[in-house]
Amino acid sequence: MTGLETFLLITLGVLYIGLIMTVCMVTFQKGHWLLGILGFFLPLLWLVGAILPAKRGSSYEVREARRWEMQVNQMTR
Repeated sequence: MTGLETFLLITLGVLYIGLIMTVCMVTFQKGHWLLGILGFFLPLLWLVGAILPAKRGSSYEVREARRWEMQVNQMTR
């Protein structure tokens, strides 16, 4: 393997792992625990969980509602 191939392999591997872990965290924050756990075996399920709407009462939904409320309050001043 050449130096460029090694560099690309390491760089793209780190990027892939970082992106997949980000999608994993979004899936868990949206309250899709089953998809999050099964995603360790089939990472495509993490993408599905991240795209689906957040479950009611999940940390993601509460945070987004709070952020939306703050934006509305700033606009109505």
